[in-house]
Amino acid sequence: MDGYKDELLDHNYDGIMEYDNPMPGWWVAIFVITVIWAVIYLVGIELNVLPRYGDDLKAGQKELAMMREAHEASQPKLVIDEAMLAEASKDADNRTKGAAVYAANCASCHGDKAQGVIGPNLTDDHWLYGRDYMAIHKVITEGTSNGMPPWGSILAPQEVVEVVAYIDSVHGTNPAGAKEPQGDKYEWDSADGAAKDAAPADADKPAEKPADAPADKPADGAGDAAKPADGAAEKPQNP
Repeated sequence: MDGYKDELLDHNYDGIMEYDNPMPGWWVAIFVITVIWAVIYLVGIELNVLPRYGDDLKAGQKELAMMREAHEASQPKLVIDEAMLAEASKDADNRTKGAAVYAANCASCHGDKAQGVIGPNLTDDHWLYGRDYMAIHKVITEGTSNGMPPWGSILAPQEVVEVVAYIDSVHGTNPAGAKEPQGDKYEWDSADGAAKDAAPADADKPAEKPADAPADKPADGAGDAAKPADGAAEKPQNP
């Protein structure tokens, strides 16, 4: 560069020598500015002129909480019950959106086709915590004691409804490599699985009458039809 001469210093480090050239002016200017700013920042923090990190973090968290509350207040209030979930599960749009939510949050444990991996298979008739709509909704929202986290604080209420709809839609798909059944077996009481029983399939049923049970006792007098009249003994046949 103009004004600089390449002059080697007289010291030598294992055969390595260096030039005695000054640092670029822009680099020196940035270094001086950072030193000055460090002094200003230290004084400002000590005099409470500049916000501290903890105060700034609290303010940011408060702002996020206000934004979250405003968003939740703007959302329609959902009345979650068995009838509402059953009706929502028939909606194709809910099932499609639920598939996307499931893929992003649930597939890592239950498989991309709900076939079961760490978590149970969601396509068969066996359920660990009940298989009516509200039972499925509760498991998603509150989690379980065996490792499934609660998703109620992560997913929006409508997203949980959509996941329920998606799980309802994959029943009976029998994907390849499905996990073995777990829990109680339940029977579907409609062709498309929209309506569900709350009781497992092996619930108590009325006992059926055994096939080899004795015939009912005939009515009075019915068994006497073949008996001869009083005093009329049968006459033996002549030899």
